[in-house]
Amino acid sequence: MDMPASPDGDIAQLLAIMARLRDPDGGCPWDLEQDFSTIAPYTVEEAYEVADAIDRDDLPALKDELGDLLLQVVFHAQMAQEQGAFAFGDVVEAICDKMVRRHPHVFGPSTGSGQAASFADAEAQTVNWEAIKAAERKAAGEEDTSALAGVSRGLPEWQRAVKLQSRAARVGFDWPDTAPVIDKLHEEIDEVRVELAAAPSPERDARLEDEIGDLLFVAANLARHAKVDVGGALRRANLKFERRFRAMEAIAAAEGTTMSALSLAQQEALWGRVKQGEGM
Repeated sequence: MDMPASPDGDIAQLLAIMARLRDPDGGCPWDLEQDFSTIAPYTVEEAYEVADAIDRDDLPALKDELGDLLLQVVFHAQMAQEQGAFAFGDVVEAICDKMVRRHPHVFGPSTGSGQAASFADAEAQTVNWEAIKAAERKAAGEEDTSALAGVSRGLPEWQRAVKLQSRAARVGFDWPDTAPVIDKLHEEIDEVRVELAAAPSPERDARLEDEIGDLLFVAANLARHAKVDVGGALRRANLKFERRFRAMEAIAAAEGTTMSALSLAQQEALWGRVKQGEGM
């Protein structure tokens, strides 16, 4: 079946393509085998690809990655439609309703007319946003009234840590600045050292995991206080390590050897040469 041309980027063409891929009569075997749980990892991966394109300031790649992410939304909506649960149009309607409802300072009351509220700054607007979300959860019958309610367990754990910390901070459970966070970070490092020095055992391994978890949690808290995005910082650290390690491999090859043939001291010296070459 030929897909209709859509020079204006009409979403109908993408919906038609997805429906054809999922058609039991001549559709794609791989697409037909998928369900929500098998597609979910791809959805998460595509979101990270979008973030990577933004991090690299690569707008052509961003266009492609946003398309891949949109396909994930269409895929989930198609599967839901097949089950009679909802369709893509329902997804669009739901998010439009939500955006209007959560921006009363822009669209006014639920009628969408006038301006019902104003906020001094983005922080005040965020507080109102969270209040609206809490009201939505209550209206939906959720009984969890904790300040931590609604923090998804499906988030990457570093992101969930920051959200939990931010929610607790809204009710005053927070350090005033970075100094006590750094003190706590040193405390957690010392506790990790204690467990590393202990005799290996299943109990010690469990304690070590707990202490390293605490260390990572406090590191995320430090980034939050410093207004540094944890994911972005870690992405940059990964890219820096990859760049430097590949440079080390190139130097080793140019000198007629390999990384695995060098001692750790020689490798560290090579790392120093690469850092110096970067001017860092």
